[in-house]
Amino acid sequence: MMKVHVIGAGLSGAEAAFTAARLGAQVRLYEMRPRRMTPAHQTGHFAELVCSNSLGGEGETNAKGLLQAELRAAGSLIMQAADRNRVPAGGALAVEREGFAQEVTRRLEAHPNIEVVREELTRIPPDGITVLATGPLTSDGLSEHLRRLLGDEFLGFYDAAAPVVLGESINMEVVYRAGRYGQSADYLNCPLNEEQYRRFYEVLSQARKHTPHEWEKLEFFEGCMPIEEIARRGFDTPRFGPMKPVGLPDPRTGQEPYAVVQLRAEDRRGQMWSLVGFQTGLKWGDQKLVVQSIPGLENAEIVRYGVMHRNTYLCAPRLIEPTLQFRAHPNLLVSGVLCGVEGYLESAATGFLAGLNAARLAQGQEALVPPEATMLGGLVRYLASANPDNFQPMNANWGLVPAEVGKGKKSEKRARMFHRGLAEFRAWLARSVGLASEEILAG
Repeated sequence: MMKVHVIGAGLSGAEAAFTAARLGAQVRLYEMRPRRMTPAHQTGHFAELVCSNSLGGEGETNAKGLLQAELRAAGSLIMQAADRNRVPAGGALAVEREGFAQEVTRRLEAHPNIEVVREELTRIPPDGITVLATGPLTSDGLSEHLRRLLGDEFLGFYDAAAPVVLGESINMEVVYRAGRYGQSADYLNCPLNEEQYRRFYEVLSQARKHTPHEWEKLEFFEGCMPIEEIARRGFDTPRFGPMKPVGLPDPRTGQEPYAVVQLRAEDRRGQMWSLVGFQTGLKWGDQKLVVQSIPGLENAEIVRYGVMHRNTYLCAPRLIEPTLQFRAHPNLLVSGVLCGVEGYLESAATGFLAGLNAARLAQGQEALVPPEATMLGGLVRYLASANPDNFQPMNANWGLVPAEVGKGKKSEKRARMFHRGLAEFRAWLARSVGLASEEILAG
């Protein structure tokens, strides 16, 4: 049996190493801390939480709640440690940072199938199966090695993303479908008259910016200027930039609006739409006010907020399969932020799948993908099939899985999607791994 190498012991790498080891693989887990620290970390503990201490909202109507349930069904180390170290946080799963990280570290260091190596790797091991889980602060040496290995498809060092809204929350009686100058009508367009634009500009001008950590800060350039920075240059600047209405007449009037916000599909089913040119670093509450001040988006549900911070991630659609294997290097897998997900929970979930598939490959078995209706299955399918020209990291949201048809309130439909997804995930575990879900990786 080939050895499994896991590079990085954040949430993703910790979950990958634990999963592969519990499935019988011999794992070598590399972590450069504390011998070499990052600007964000304070300790040498595995799975150290460097920002929030929350793993997201719980419950049957929450997309992260489904992902949590799937990981619990799989015996996730991260979920076990989170449940044992949780602190009160309303409807969210929050943890006591130190106890959480210490438990993850203790269990990995004590596992008989895991060898912990405290050193920095600057290249992929030449033998065995490797899981890359080095996160948003991948070291310069390894980043350069990856750039040489993967070529120009390796994205680097910043994350400039616009908000993404759920398609079903867009008011289609207000927006219209059109492409600029009569080109392919692939965009949805939110028209603003002068009064509506003035209200939008006022809300945007008063919105508060997120204050990044020193290690997150960016040097902005014209190609990824935040919408709030564009607005600070003058009242008309946005509508001569990303909100330019030229070539986009409203088919209902034949006239060009005073300004327009374009929406571009984020997925093949058209369940998620991003605001074109609206990369932003605004606080999330203020960001929501700005988005909902746009005609047609008054009731928009934001499934991914815009961000502007330092990051390192891959253009996943050009590089990886839904199994998290690289297409050109099938013995190399990737998980966590590096593969294009946002969030602690999403990092742990992709770590679980990468660890599962690494163990299977090491044992001569085929790699697996969870069903489409599961949150993990929807997430990795998105990574492998999103539009590569505009790819941005994604978090768990209901737009990743097939919508529930039929009547009922939104909360009722999502509860049905939750139970459907969890049932399919449990059945997939039993069918593919050959054990009932509560037995898999237990202990």
